[in-house]
Amino acid sequence: MKRSWPFLVVGVILAAIGLVWTLQGLNVLRGSAMSGSSLWGTIGPILLVVGVVLIVVGIVRRRRAR
Repeated sequence: MKRSWPFLVVGVILAAIGLVWTLQGLNVLRGSAMSGSSLWGTIGPILLVVGVVLIVVGIVRRRRAR
């Protein structure tokens, strides 16, 4: 049986962090040194996409294991 939960857990965490970093980089979430920084506006979406890819991999692995 293939284990899919590590992909799902890591994917959800990375996607959540990527979303927060994106919002901070776009100055939607204010109040930190990251707010309004284009660096975090670039890194955030990349991390978000990586997280979503891991979530999809985890779901596909779970469905194939059945």
